[in-house]
Amino acid sequence: MARGSDGESVLHKHLRVLQAFDVLRPFLTLTEIVETTGLAVSTTHRLVAELEREGLLERMPDRSYRLGIRLWEFASRTPGALGLRELARPWLEAVHSRVRQHTQLGVLSGRDVLFIERLSTREAVVNATVIGGRVPLPVSSSGLVLLAHSEPGVVADVIAAGWPAYTSATIRTGEELRARLRRVRADGFAVTDGHIHRESRGIAVPVLDAHGLVHASLGVVVPNDGTSPQAAVELLTVAAAGISRALEAAGGAGGHGMRTLANTSRKSLDYFSSLDARTLPSASAG
Repeated sequence: MARGSDGESVLHKHLRVLQAFDVLRPFLTLTEIVETTGLAVSTTHRLVAELEREGLLERMPDRSYRLGIRLWEFASRTPGALGLRELARPWLEAVHSRVRQHTQLGVLSGRDVLFIERLSTREAVVNATVIGGRVPLPVSSSGLVLLAHSEPGVVADVIAAGWPAYTSATIRTGEELRARLRRVRADGFAVTDGHIHRESRGIAVPVLDAHGLVHASLGVVVPNDGTSPQAAVELLTVAAAGISRALEAAGGAGGHGMRTLANTSRKSLDYFSSLDARTLPSASAG
């Protein structure tokens, strides 16, 4: 992989430009990209031009930029998150119809929980997550579920890196975090009262894959009103079991075995396969 004189790969610099955009800043000028990435103006100009040429960035009439639709095209091809998202969607809708607040599906990504699906209502309580958004593992119920069942090295890495404290209820120390993770493993669920916003309570349970390993977290964000979370825990547990069964029936946890997606008929898949057989060159043709 090509590297610049500063030792940073060209690919990593491209990623720095793409990562400058987020849900709060979907449009950025070249100057704002420079300020956010810390890259030189000439370097940023070259990288932005390359990304625009490949459709990964799009230039707007006012000369600002936004992420290109080609990124969505690439993301739509991965079975890892999208297969899980499609299989889980009916169960999220069932939970959401009961709680009428926020219902969300998260997966482990580094030291964060990455939310790949979320259902909400306009009158719902404050929630800091969005689809495609990240939250540090120790501050959310979904993150605690994922962290509680992660490799020991992940916990150590999270503690070493630290995390922000959003309210006085947010877990603050490594000792406190390890104690909470032991409780999550024992209880089978996590509850966070006011850890990100004082008005909000997170409740989450694990989603198991076909091998009995934690593959995702299913959670809700509801008012932090002091009521028992048990009804929500039971609702989520039933839904998580349904998602696990769907994963097993689909052939795994999003790997090579997951070939049947929820929004694609079997006849369509057979048709796509027949097109592949007719249009793809044989191994001996090259």
